[in-house]
Amino acid sequence: MVETKSNSGLVGPVSLLDQLKAMEQGSLSPEASIAACLERIDQVEEHLKAFCALNANATSQIASSGPLKGIGLAVKDIFDTADLPTAHGSPIYHAHNPARDASIVMQARRAGCTLLGKTVTTEFAFFHPGPTRNPHNLDHTPGGSSSGSAAAVASGMAHLAIGSQTGGSIIRPAAFCGITGYKPSAGLLPKPGMKDGAWSLDTIGLYTATVADVAYAMSALTGRNCSIQPRAPFRTPKFGIVRSHSWPEADPGYKSRFNSLLEHLHSLGAELVEIEPSETWIAAFHAHQIIQDYEIRQSLAWEHDTHGDLLSPVLKQTLDFAKTITAADYDEAHLCAQEARIEAAEHLEDLDAFLSLSAPGPAPLGLASTGSSIFNRIWTLFGLPCVNVAGMQTEDGLPLGVQIIGPFMEDHHTLHVAHWLEGAIARARS
Repeated sequence: MVETKSNSGLVGPVSLLDQLKAMEQGSLSPEASIAACLERIDQVEEHLKAFCALNANATSQIASSGPLKGIGLAVKDIFDTADLPTAHGSPIYHAHNPARDASIVMQARRAGCTLLGKTVTTEFAFFHPGPTRNPHNLDHTPGGSSSGSAAAVASGMAHLAIGSQTGGSIIRPAAFCGITGYKPSAGLLPKPGMKDGAWSLDTIGLYTATVADVAYAMSALTGRNCSIQPRAPFRTPKFGIVRSHSWPEADPGYKSRFNSLLEHLHSLGAELVEIEPSETWIAAFHAHQIIQDYEIRQSLAWEHDTHGDLLSPVLKQTLDFAKTITAADYDEAHLCAQEARIEAAEHLEDLDAFLSLSAPGPAPLGLASTGSSIFNRIWTLFGLPCVNVAGMQTEDGLPLGVQIIGPFMEDHHTLHVAHWLEGAIARARS
């Protein structure tokens, strides 16, 4: 692996549950909680470049009530905000000011969050990266497309951040930045007011310091029972270990640590079942790109035809290639995905969750790319809940995550499994 220098002073995720507990006990006020976020932004934002717009009125917008009162929120810049510009990572929308908040932003405000600012995204949440750097090492990518959201939470500038995933844009940045990333089951968080690229795939997700944090945030945002009771008994899970057809592309050191983790889980009593990737799954993996590119070409038709000169070369190349994808190709890709989705559901009937890598390796060196989504795409295509569980790292201190994938619409149970795994990884380190 590449030799790296630590930037540990830039790393410091803050548990939102710890903040809420301190506020409940009276040792911290909501105003002091938000002030600490703003102070942290003053300290590290110049190094990380996680935000593309900051809310100058944050201190005057602290909610008077709500389960997330006093919690600082960062929002990926593909979600409309009425009081901050929304540029979608593109010069086409420079200084664009929406008339209203996206639905998910309003849900967060209603729950008591204070909007701190908009975070850097890749261009239209696609490939072309922005300037954000990894808090663990400034020479490495934070991942994408939710680059700024992950970096903001990992550095302690925000307690909670909203992102999105089309391929791997929640899970991979969480893995690279060493925090919890949660992509819910498709459809659980509302997309009105979000710049959709591939509407069949795009899914809203959340970033926090820990699994318990994100479970509580999901409950507060949706009214669902997703919270984790720390002392509640939870049986040892049964995992399906998925070594996909992309396994040879994973970093050898990462695979070695993953295998060591499996040995540790086995010693704790976890049942581990190897799941061989079928031809149906491999075909679905390729179907993801067909669906993605076909839909993005339609979603960005206006931008392409009226402002094509302001699109990045990689995006223009994708849109040009997408012209070759026919409606029949697209329909066949959806049928292929559905066949594989059924097969995955059948596997999960006898499992608590799948367990796999979150990325091919640690955050790559350089900012020209945000990394590969080869270990994420198929789960996004299936619409399954996914959680990056942090806690492992390389010898030189870069984070490594592992990915929990649960049954469709069984998000509460999936979060419980992820919380159990988080504890197991912590015990292995101690």
